[in-house]
Amino acid sequence: MRSLNLGMGLVALLGWSALAQATDTNAIEARLAGLVPDMSQVAISETPIDGLMQVQVGSEVLYMTADGRYLVQGRVIDMETQTDLTDAAQSGMRREQLATLDAADFVSFGNADSEYEVLVFTDPDCGYCRRLHEQIEDYEAAGIKIHYVAFPRAGAGSSTHTKMVSVWCADDRQGAMDIAKAGGNPPRATCDNPVMDQYRMGQALGVTGTPSILTFNGDIIPGYVPADRLRERLERLAAANGQ
Repeated sequence: MRSLNLGMGLVALLGWSALAQATDTNAIEARLAGLVPDMSQVAISETPIDGLMQVQVGSEVLYMTADGRYLVQGRVIDMETQTDLTDAAQSGMRREQLATLDAADFVSFGNADSEYEVLVFTDPDCGYCRRLHEQIEDYEAAGIKIHYVAFPRAGAGSSTHTKMVSVWCADDRQGAMDIAKAGGNPPRATCDNPVMDQYRMGQALGVTGTPSILTFNGDIIPGYVPADRLRERLERLAAANGQ
């Protein structure tokens, strides 16, 4: 059997009994056992739709009917409440993963009493990452603290990776980041560093480009967002999350 390819597809919703949904996941597990290389990455839970189960495979969310026959790939939206249930599930997974990060491994800019804090997966050779950093004082003025985490798009061994290791190993990480974001090369340094661990974390969270902004609640805001617009987005997210 080939490994499961998680792409987008048509949503097929079939009605089954709530009892079967609540008590039987064996059929789904049996079906996935031949498709998913590592079943320890699979988590099955109920949805509000009778007979439709949510299946988490690694960082992906998909759906299956309770008998394991039909696989549904796409988004599930509650039209009554306008809630994106798929996004909510993904945010929850991201929140759990982000909680494992060590704040000591961030390169942070902003005030300790900032109203909002965000993680920014960054690459110093990315044009929009540089643009964001050029406006770092605007984010600070907007009450937003930026915590950089590494995402060298070219991967391990690249010149960007080497540059980011030098930033994370510098005595003055902020100063080294300023140099890197200005297009320079910070003084070469090596140490036990989190660069590739953060890169792999970004991939697991669904980061595909830089900059990617994440809240600690697991919300993802892709791309460069100016300080005033980011502040508005964060205010809306906080209100939606009851914060």
